Amino acid sequence: MRFKDKVCIITGATSGIGRATAERIGEEGGKVVVVGRADDRGHEVVKYIEDKGSEAFFADIDLSELDSIQTVVKEALDRWGKIDILVNDAAMMTFDPIVDLSLEDWEKVQTVNMRSVFLLCKLTIPHINGGAIVNVSSVHAFQTTANVVPYAASKGAMEAFTRGLSLENDIKKVRVNCVAPGAVDTPMLWDNPNVKSGKEKITGAVGKPEDIASAICYLASDEACFINGTTLAVDGGRLAQL
Repeated sequence: MRFKDKVCIITGATSGIGRATAERIGEEGGKVVVVGRADDRGHEVVKYIEDKGSEAFFADIDLSELDSIQTVVKEALDRWGKIDILVNDAAMMTFDPIVDLSLEDWEKVQTVNMRSVFLLCKLTIPHINGGAIVNVSSVHAFQTTANVVPYAASKGAMEAFTRGLSLENDIKKVRVNCVAPGAVDTPMLWDNPNVKSGKEKITGAVGKPEDIASAICYLASDEACFINGTTLAVDGGRLAQL
């Protein structure tokens, strides 16, 4: 029970990697704040965790709003008195060339994918003592394709942010790392117009959300107590083929 009585906030926790991570941490005794936008799936995750004997609540918040983020952090502290783990998984993509991309869409991607990470780290770190932050990046930070520049840029920024933030805190207080998934069997992959059209080739292994959740949980656990400021590629060898 690596996470017994640990308090964890997870964004993007109603589907895919975020959901698999929330359920795994709940299975291992963690108390989970399930952050997402889909009420039905959010409550399914909460019930799953409660059925495993732990505690959880669902927070339907807009990650572009500072007040909403402040509220969910406060609710976690009011309920459980501490925060041990933060997993930033929420993300969105656009699929237009830069010359056709609106400023609104550029800013929306950066707000969800990066600004929310900054805000959640800023607000939770003062309450973490001996815990961990895991940010979910992407192989697109290393090797990308056309028409997803805002997403790739946000993930590259996330990894630089992670490296810098890891230097600002004592490793015994909070560790900050990234996981960079490759192709994962989620709606974000299969609904990608580049994948549907064949512009982006899915070569090699396609992972399951649970595969990425295993890596996230490792970095979030005390087993990874000497890992800090690192990005772990969990891609089935995809980068080696690109």
